[in-house]
Amino acid sequence: VQLQASGGGLVQAGGSSRLSCAASGRPFRSLDMGWFRQAPGKEREFVATITDNGARRSYAESVKGRFTISRDNARNTVYLQMNSLKPEDTAVYFCAARRASVGEDYYWGQGTQVTVSS
Repeated sequence: VQLQASGGGLVQAGGSSRLSCAASGRPFRSLDMGWFRQAPGKEREFVATITDNGARRSYAESVKGRFTISRDNARNTVYLQMNSLKPEDTAVYFCAARRASVGEDYYWGQGTQVTVSS
């Protein structure tokens, strides 16, 4: 599975940004998708996931109510809409994909930087 993330950049606190991740190499409808992030000096952490059919979404407590994960199976793309951004959201954001039902490990994209200025 190949994952290409885009979006992000420099955003002011309170602002919004949308990340996109295009997947290829596997039927997109078979993949559970997720977003993770890694801040400087910290370990990578879970942000949000969405199941292959979009029926279930999960969020980290730190982003619940501010971020929304969605997917467009016709475009083989998963999105992360980020609203009310805070400086502590600054991180490299990674797109990930797997078939959770068969216990696969995640495939990872290259990451995209999101910087939130105060």
